[in-house]
Amino acid sequence: MQFKNRLSIVIAISATLLLLVAVLFAAQAGVAPLDVQAQTGSTAPTDLPRTITVVGQGKVNVKPDVAQTTIGVEVVKPSVDAASSEAQAVMDAVLSTLGQYVDVDQDVQTSAFSIWVERPYGPDNLPGEEAFYHVSNQVSVTIRDLDKVGEILDAAIKAGANNIYGVNFSVADPTNLEADAREIAITDARAKAEALATLSQVKLGPVVSVSEVVGGNSPAPMFDSAVGLGGGGGPIAPGEQQMKLQLQVVYAIE
Repeated sequence: MQFKNRLSIVIAISATLLLLVAVLFAAQAGVAPLDVQAQTGSTAPTDLPRTITVVGQGKVNVKPDVAQTTIGVEVVKPSVDAASSEAQAVMDAVLSTLGQYVDVDQDVQTSAFSIWVERPYGPDNLPGEEAFYHVSNQVSVTIRDLDKVGEILDAAIKAGANNIYGVNFSVADPTNLEADAREIAITDARAKAEALATLSQVKLGPVVSVSEVVGGNSPAPMFDSAVGLGGGGGPIAPGEQQMKLQLQVVYAIE
């Protein structure tokens, strides 16, 4: 009986020693209680930057200095050779006429050329034996003397051109216009930001970033252009165009 009691005491002491060793080992290894780990792993939310973001617009009105048009020749003949030959002869005459007003090598470029066949349908709703060949030749023309746009188009028609595909006006070099529009846009952005700061009862700080809105600086016509042909130089009214540009500006709040 005494032997059994001594054995129980030895086992209890051994278990206690093992538990103490385990605790000491855990402490040396840096193992912390679960609730302590959870508290250590938590982080406070970071503060969001205090800024004001606005988009400033810059607009500059300008008179265009160049015009673009497309002049075409179309010929229909029973044979492709005849249609091609006549179309080439007429286009040569048109180009010769254009050369009196513009630099053909610099300002005239072939924009389209096509050949297609037309076969009229007969009473049986089937294509007939007869064929008509269409040959079309088009050139894009840049006109730098806007006072002669109507005269040039009339001369091209008299030389044999039978298609005029509109007149578009633009600015040859918009670099200075873009610079002016940017200056106006940055001033507009500042005014908007100051107004927002006043409404929000905060003090406007320095500029954090500036970026140009892509696609916002293409010239946009303010008025439709009047184009007329025939009768000795039709009326051509280039009107005005408007260069538009947008800047996104971010300001800090002090």
